[in-house]
Amino acid sequence: MRNPIVKKDPKIFRKEISYTIDSLNTRADIDSLFKSYSEDQLKTILALNRIEKNRLRPNRPIIVPECASEDFNTYSPFPQHINTLGCIPKTVLINKRVQAFGLYENGNLVKWGPVSTGKSSTRTPSGLNYGNYKAKRKVSTVDASWILPYYFNFMNFEGVGVHQYALPGYPASHGCVRLYMDDAKYIFDWADMWEVKGSRIARNGTPFMVFGEYDYSAEKPWIKLSQNMKANDLTQEELDTLKEYVENYQNDPKNFHNIASKETEAELAKV
Repeated sequence: MRNPIVKKDPKIFRKEISYTIDSLNTRADIDSLFKSYSEDQLKTILALNRIEKNRLRPNRPIIVPECASEDFNTYSPFPQHINTLGCIPKTVLINKRVQAFGLYENGNLVKWGPVSTGKSSTRTPSGLNYGNYKAKRKVSTVDASWILPYYFNFMNFEGVGVHQYALPGYPASHGCVRLYMDDAKYIFDWADMWEVKGSRIARNGTPFMVFGEYDYSAEKPWIKLSQNMKANDLTQEELDTLKEYVENYQNDPKNFHNIASKETEAELAKV
């Protein structure tokens, strides 16, 4: 095993972590990769490269951490805490630039993972959205042969949501956000749907904040970690965008149960 397990405080360890590039020039190099790491370590490497095991190909370099941590959050491109999210019970962040999601509870990171958002011709829209409806098994409206496990919609009219589907190591979807199966199930169980009374939304579901812009013409952003271990960290522009989303969240009464309930009851009483 090339990578020893290192037990350190995640916040301290993340500052020290460094990465190398494995060129994977041949199929033999890929086979060697599989034999050189434990199952858990290989899962981490695949997640860092936003890819699935069967999608690895020769001449497609991958990033590899020089040491392994027991805490997967050590490798998160998202900070352990975001002050501006402190008043929101649950938040789903989706950063298109680095192809990753982060789940926060009152501003504290609880989980992150890789995604595959929309390809260049069908990009996933940025913005503040809310969890609407969900289905354990959904058939795609684009192609009936595409089955989408643990689908959770956050843009109702556009039909955009998160769900399990293949992660090839780059943005490839028709607008939705692809996830590993375990991550799709986790968000399916963890995030909240909207509350509807009649034909009206009484309360919004969990906020889904989509931001960042993927550069389709540049090398994959995680490859840059070999030169700069903070290359995938949130930028000031992205943090400013999140601050704007939070302000919009705070100004929407449907995010606060008591206010939303009273306003909805008053509106329904007029009907």
